Amino acid sequence: MRIRFTFADRSLDAVLTDNPTARDLVTLLPLELTIEDYSTNEKIVRLPRNLSEEASGPFGNEAAGDLCYYAPWGNLALFHAGYRYSRSLIRLGRFEAGYDALLTRGEFPVSVERAG
Repeated sequence: MRIRFTFADRSLDAVLTDNPTARDLVTLLPLELTIEDYSTNEKIVRLPRNLSEEASGPFGNEAAGDLCYYAPWGNLALFHAGYRYSRSLIRLGRFEAGYDALLTRGEFPVSVERAG
C-alpha cells in the first residue's frame, strides 16, 4: 500500500510495510493535520489517536526517507537525514521517489491519504 503526504505545494509517496501498525495508520485515512520540523533530521505529524504497537521491535538499515511511528508521543516521524533506531520507533515504510519535500522548513497543513 502507498500513502501520499501533501503540503507546501509538494507531495511525496511512501510505500508502507505490511505490518499491524502500518495497517492501523491506513484505517485513519484520509487525514488533515499539521506537519512540522523536529530536530535536524525529521518532520513530525501528530496523529489524532495512538496506533497499534504490534509491529514494534528492532530493525536495521535506518536511512533518510524512512517513515516511522514514534509510540510514546503518538506521532509520525518522517526522516530526511540519518537517525538511529530507538525501541520507541516502529518503521511503517519508506518514501519511494525521494524525500526532498521534507527539506522545506516550517509548519504546514498536511493531507495524508491513500495513493494510487
